[in-house]
Amino acid sequence: MRSSDMAVIGKVFLLTVSFLVGGMTASFAVSLQGTASVNVTSDTAATAKNMAFDEARRQILNDKLRQYADADAVRDAINKAGADELANLIQSSSIDGEQTSDTTYSASVSMTIDINAARTWLTQHEIQNWLPTDDVGDTFVVNVTMKDKLMDWSELNRVTRNRDIILDVVSLNANTAQLKLPKSKRTDFTIAIRGAGWRYADQDGDLRIWK
Repeated sequence: MRSSDMAVIGKVFLLTVSFLVGGMTASFAVSLQGTASVNVTSDTAATAKNMAFDEARRQILNDKLRQYADADAVRDAINKAGADELANLIQSSSIDGEQTSDTTYSASVSMTIDINAARTWLTQHEIQNWLPTDDVGDTFVVNVTMKDKLMDWSELNRVTRNRDIILDVVSLNANTAQLKLPKSKRTDFTIAIRGAGWRYADQDGDLRIWK
């Protein structure tokens, strides 16, 4: 095949990848607000209300977080977590259609999940997730582990270049690298590498990625 043909194919490929990743970015709008209808009976109305809120909280957390993380791992972690632990993940809540009796509580409960608390909680439970960060300004460190240095490093540069992300290389060794990136590019970076099959995890504000 002639070099000119190869150049055309390469340009078409890059445009296709850019289009796909760009489309993913446009559709990656995070919705962490949910509603659950609960109806619980217990020995007292107060106990039933507490149980109902815990049930609603678990349902909403599972329904929403599973969209941005490993669904099975999210479900298992929520099932094992205590009520107080999960309550810390909720930013706000509201009630509609509340009805009570001596032993029963029912309502439609709406809750908004705290994205930062949720991201931290998922990371602490070693659950891979792609919740974006709203951090702007300053920089964060990316620690890279590669299986095939030549292939993986080439791919990483390609997918980030398509997102207009410039990799500031701190170090590059056998199968590892350390990068420094603007925090304002963190969301674009994670979307780009996830689309290329890279895995990642938060490390106290920095990022670890691997193949």
